[in-house]
Amino acid sequence: MGPNLLVNMDEVAAVILFGIGFTTLLLHRNMIKKIIGLNIMDTAVYLFLAAMGYVDGRMAPIVENGVTDVEAYINPIPSGLVLTGIVVSVSVTALMLALTIRLYRKYHSLDLDEILIRIQKEEQR
Repeated sequence: MGPNLLVNMDEVAAVILFGIGFTTLLLHRNMIKKIIGLNIMDTAVYLFLAAMGYVDGRMAPIVENGVTDVEAYINPIPSGLVLTGIVVSVSVTALMLALTIRLYRKYHSLDLDEILIRIQKEEQR
């Protein structure tokens, strides 16, 4: 391992998590596993944004003890993006789970191949 790899361990972990989520999303046919893969990818993006927004030795952007120097605080934008992303991610996950429940009730399967076969059989009737 090189010295840059150890310094950027948060970013490396985010990339590895994203890869795990992406392969889960691509390789599994089960709808629940695909939703889990997408959530892992979301988490990786949030970890990456949080790691990029953190600056060692700086404080949260809340003025304390009269310190108003900009260099004393971190940038609040990455934290705001992470919070917004989490809210959007929860909403998208809820929608995906609701659609998955409807698919299961109609086709009695969570396997995409099986669902496609049943849809084709319905269209032939």
